[in-house]
Amino acid sequence: MGEIKFEKKTLVEAINTTLQETEQTTAEQSVATPGGRFHVRWDEGGSATALGQLPFFAEFLEVSGLFTRWVDGCPMDYTSPNAPKVVDVLGTWLLSILDGQRRYAHVAGLRGDEVAPRILGMNKIISDESLRRALAHLAPAPCKKYGSEEERAAHAVQLAKSTAWMDKALGESIQESLRTPWILDADTSVKLLYGHQAGAEIGYNPTKPGRPSHTLHTYWIGNIRLVLDVEVQGGKASAAKHSLPRLCRLIERLAAEERPALVRGDSAFGNQGVMVEMERIEQHYLFKLRQTAGVKRLIERQWQQGDWQNAGQGFDAVEGKLRLTGWSGARRVVVLRRRIKDSMAAAETSNENQQPMLHFIDHSDKVKRKPPIHPH
Repeated sequence: MGEIKFEKKTLVEAINTTLQETEQTTAEQSVATPGGRFHVRWDEGGSATALGQLPFFAEFLEVSGLFTRWVDGCPMDYTSPNAPKVVDVLGTWLLSILDGQRRYAHVAGLRGDEVAPRILGMNKIISDESLRRALAHLAPAPCKKYGSEEERAAHAVQLAKSTAWMDKALGESIQESLRTPWILDADTSVKLLYGHQAGAEIGYNPTKPGRPSHTLHTYWIGNIRLVLDVEVQGGKASAAKHSLPRLCRLIERLAAEERPALVRGDSAFGNQGVMVEMERIEQHYLFKLRQTAGVKRLIERQWQQGDWQNAGQGFDAVEGKLRLTGWSGARRVVVLRRRIKDSMAAAETSNENQQPMLHFIDHSDKVKRKPPIHPH
């Protein structure tokens, strides 16, 4: 049977044209970047890359002005006409970090990308040697013993400029996050070293004892894990007293409405020196305490009291006052306890010459006791 072909009406054609334009508009997105305006089109069948989301991140940098201010404030004063541009140095550095690279030699893998440099307004991807020399110029290593006093002074001045530049840029990137109440977490971690980097020392290293390392003193916003600052020190500088100066400067440079609700740290920070400094700058803190003899006596006294309160997540809490030897005064201490879900074993000896007796404590009040085993 033959089919009759009808001509499309004007209304149908208009609808089809509108749908095609809408589909094309949805497939393509226009973003404003430091390198100008780019049109982004999704390819459902293509493979994802590490820099696939770069246009949208670059739009954030352009709208906020963070990248432009970071480049303009860079204290890099190259005088040679053949030296790379500041935007090329910092752009290559940024792209290598976003790509997850950890070595200078990996920068060569970016040199075939022709789109990413244009998005950031760069002229080109510089070589790994150029990037190495540029960063060494920004943060010069300490001069050796035979270096002159003028060289050491010049390096110290350059390092101070670079530190102030990075501190300002990092502060601008997290300033809006400090408008709501937040908690500052402080902690130290060990970074293994396998070369001859400056500051490589043999110190506290639980993973590879005897291996040189750096100590990373990190300060970040709790829960969201937004890093505020990281200070790299020698492998022997793992104690909390080495974190204290930078921590105090970080808090003091914040406005009153931007300061953290409290500073939180582990037992390494629960000592007289750190707590006195926090009290001096009128900063609330929450530090763990090591279970020394004085702390254990406080726990025993509080255990007999009946004013334990539910603290949530299965914990009960009670507070008291404690002044340990070496403390300048009594401080508020909160003791937490929770019910152990699994069975637990406790050892007890009534005589030095006898084998310890094991008590297996279950949820019930009954106690199973093994008879003592006498040595032969």
